[in-house]
Amino acid sequence: MIASEEQSQNTGHERYMRVAGFLRFIIGPGLALAAACVHADDGASRLGDLSIEQLMDLRVEKVYSASKYEQSVTQAPASVSIVSADDIRKFGYRTLAEILRSIRGVYVSDDRNYSYVGVRGFLRPGDYNSRVLVLIDGHRMNDNIYDGAYVGGEAVIDVNLIERVEFIRGPSSSIYGSSAFFGVINVITKSADKLDGTRVSAGAGSFGTYRESVTHGMRFGADRDAYVSTMFTRSAGERNIYYPEFDQRISSDPRASDDGVARNTDGEKAFALSGRVHVGDFSLSGWLTSRNKQVPTASFGGMFNGGEQTTDRRSFFDLKYEHALSADWRVAARAFYGYWAYNGDYPSNYAAPGDPPQRVVFKDEAEGAWAGTEWQFTGRLFDRHTIVLGTEYRENLKAHQWNYDETSLPSFYLDDDRRSRTLAFYAQGDFKLSERLRLNAGVRLDHYPQSFGTTTNPRLGLIYAAQEGTTFKALYGQAFRAPNLYEQRYYSAQGERPRLSPEKIRTYELVAEHYFDRRHRATLSAYRYDIRQLISQRATDDGSIYFDNADSTRATGLEFEVEGKYDSGVHGWASYALQRTRDAEGHELGNSPRHLAKLDLQVPMLGERLSSALELQYHGAIRTLSGARYGSFVIVNLNLVSHPFDDRFEISAGVQNLLDRRYGYAGAEEFAQDVVLQYGRNLRADVSYRFGGAVK
Repeated sequence: MIASEEQSQNTGHERYMRVAGFLRFIIGPGLALAAACVHADDGASRLGDLSIEQLMDLRVEKVYSASKYEQSVTQAPASVSIVSADDIRKFGYRTLAEILRSIRGVYVSDDRNYSYVGVRGFLRPGDYNSRVLVLIDGHRMNDNIYDGAYVGGEAVIDVNLIERVEFIRGPSSSIYGSSAFFGVINVITKSADKLDGTRVSAGAGSFGTYRESVTHGMRFGADRDAYVSTMFTRSAGERNIYYPEFDQRISSDPRASDDGVARNTDGEKAFALSGRVHVGDFSLSGWLTSRNKQVPTASFGGMFNGGEQTTDRRSFFDLKYEHALSADWRVAARAFYGYWAYNGDYPSNYAAPGDPPQRVVFKDEAEGAWAGTEWQFTGRLFDRHTIVLGTEYRENLKAHQWNYDETSLPSFYLDDDRRSRTLAFYAQGDFKLSERLRLNAGVRLDHYPQSFGTTTNPRLGLIYAAQEGTTFKALYGQAFRAPNLYEQRYYSAQGERPRLSPEKIRTYELVAEHYFDRRHRATLSAYRYDIRQLISQRATDDGSIYFDNADSTRATGLEFEVEGKYDSGVHGWASYALQRTRDAEGHELGNSPRHLAKLDLQVPMLGERLSSALELQYHGAIRTLSGARYGSFVIVNLNLVSHPFDDRFEISAGVQNLLDRRYGYAGAEEFAQDVVLQYGRNLRADVSYRFGGAVK
């Protein structure tokens, strides 16, 4: 499927005809099917019969993450997508990565170890999600060494706990600081009353996959509740994976062996424990996760079939206090602690050519711990304007990186441990200039005393609510990503280079949102962003690796989405994203699909006892690290959910990659594989039962 640029080059007309064909023959019938259900609904409400306020309440739930307070998505200074608990359940999603793949303009790759989020045409292979901020109930999940965040199986999130996932597009450093570069993902968990009783679930799937979870929630007063949850997952993975790059019959790689077949090297085990206690104005939440993953790809020059594996552990505690100071002002304070540890085993053959293998494990390890506090005041002025004032302090208690060869006398290559701190102040105002026009303006100052100093990042939004349910947004924002400690300290050659500066992005965006009636909605957005001082990996003449603020990127794009939700229970949405991302020389960026298209359709069957959910995802062609062109592909997923007796008992059965499509994602520099192939058809089934609580 990988071809030279000459072989794969098509005219612009041919490319657009292929996409148009996909939209016509795939998305078109799905929308036609959903639209046909309109006639089955009685008493359809016309737009003219509803006020704008009623319309907003009917179509969209409030969003919190755009401004750190609850507001309608039409008033939020960003383009927003929300995936609800009902969507997660009906489509049978098991990981945050699967949820994100359903969102317009987002693509997620996987290298058989970690998952990586691409937004608006930007995803460097091997990037540890440092340019997207991931939150759980507002708690920052990006670690303090790689500044990376987990979204795949490594995240170890029980999706049954999720109330909704909010995705805020564009720069949000004006309220969140570093890493809120391309977007913010906030996973909002369910309250204890929605987890009422005890829920036990078990699941199985292809590739020897099993998962079990138990959740117990309870209320013990008008403003007192708690829940605790635990989850175990394990998978044998693919038993035999063929990599021609390691087939000694056709490959010149000195590591090639075993006819290129990785055997029993794709397994995974994970555990998660989480809980929350809420008493009055206080709530305390905590998470503890651990995951071990076998890696079949022989990355970083390791032995093929040598036993490569990674282990990641994470925990956090977050104490929140929220109190109404008056009818117009509220205070929210939080104290938090986070811990993250990583261990990588990378076996290598240290024997001379022709000698028997000498297996030595290269140990790559990191451990981080941090704590801090945030205070926020939110108030109303003249019953028209909303003001947010806040400050955040973070102390990196530990940031230790080390690696060595595991021998009788370990040889250390790196042993770096340091502390640092950051301090930030932010302010934001939502000003109602007239009944239909709003101005949203915010700015945040972040200070890194041990690194580059101070950076200031603003955000502006002009939001106009036109007649007939149409909202227009003109948005501008700046964001930064601070150089992380991995980039600053991991390679010895870095000490001889100039100090790294933060990456900077400026984004300009126009958004139009229109509600045709209470069932139909459409969103259209056009954007442009410019990235300066992009931190990139470089090599000296002698091959020593270092990072430098060497690159810049410019992108333009268009995103479109339509959605319909009907009284019959049919719910569907389709989206298309066109994006073009280029470097300073005008070359198309690698791992950047020009086209993304998606269709998600839920259809009830047998009344409320059975529902089906169909998902189609089109991923456009990309350029790999080697410069080759990798073709487009379509993935089809299908899931059925049944309640044979009542809502206490649920059965879910689905097929991922229904058509058994052979596809892959671009490999990073540490891989011999230009493209890392993914799983074929994957069957899965889950059964759950809830004890206690009210029957819904």
